[in-house]
Amino acid sequence: MVKVGKNFIINTNDVNFFYGSFRALTEITMGFEKNRVTALIGPSGCGKSTFLRLLNRMNDLIDGTRVEGEVLFEGKNIYATDVDPVEIRRRIGMVFQKPNPFPKSILNNVTFAPKLSGITKKSDLDSLVEQSLRQAVLWDEVKDILNRSAMTLSGGQQQRLCIARALAMKPDVILMDEPTSALDPISTAKIEELIDELKKRYTIIIVTHNMQQAARVSQKTAFFHLGTLVEYGDTREIFTNPREARTKDYITGRYG
Repeated sequence: MVKVGKNFIINTNDVNFFYGSFRALTEITMGFEKNRVTALIGPSGCGKSTFLRLLNRMNDLIDGTRVEGEVLFEGKNIYATDVDPVEIRRRIGMVFQKPNPFPKSILNNVTFAPKLSGITKKSDLDSLVEQSLRQAVLWDEVKDILNRSAMTLSGGQQQRLCIARALAMKPDVILMDEPTSALDPISTAKIEELIDELKKRYTIIIVTHNMQQAARVSQKTAFFHLGTLVEYGDTREIFTNPREARTKDYITGRYG
């Protein structure tokens, strides 16, 4: 069992995950430090995105899946019967691979979930919109077009809007599943700069296929292979002096 330290916000203990009878993850035990960026790397199909979705119960939405072990968020197992998955997803937000804004105005994209959670006062919503868009470094670009459809924004702007939408729920953790894979290099650089700024307030866990990106944005890196956690440690150590041969082979491009 992993000891839950005061600097860790999420811990997983001997987590196994199944799609039907297929075991996609095997005995994953690791902890995530507060206000750090952790990168999950590994070849396609290694289980890293499945693991990411375990951390806020997104896999619950897939029929025939099963979890064994514990996922502790602030010391409490999020898979306990008395835990509300909706509340977990509020506190552990998610940004997906492709920008997925709602077909609504920019304003309504940010206010949609807060309204559902009971925030109705216009001044509160206006303040939340500005704060969230500023945190996502998008406010100056959209402040005069808040009623325009989010679908008219560029891909990079749409992804920053999706980040603002997650921030509007005031999460503690932000999960990012390859958030720049569909973006051009300039937009990618903006998202990476944003991640660096957001870690001052949030814990960020990012899945990426881009080794250079993992090295640039993260302080911790975990290497997954065939549903197992092969190696986990400081990013600098993982990339310059990996302990495991499989990690070295992957990072140097011998497979993956």
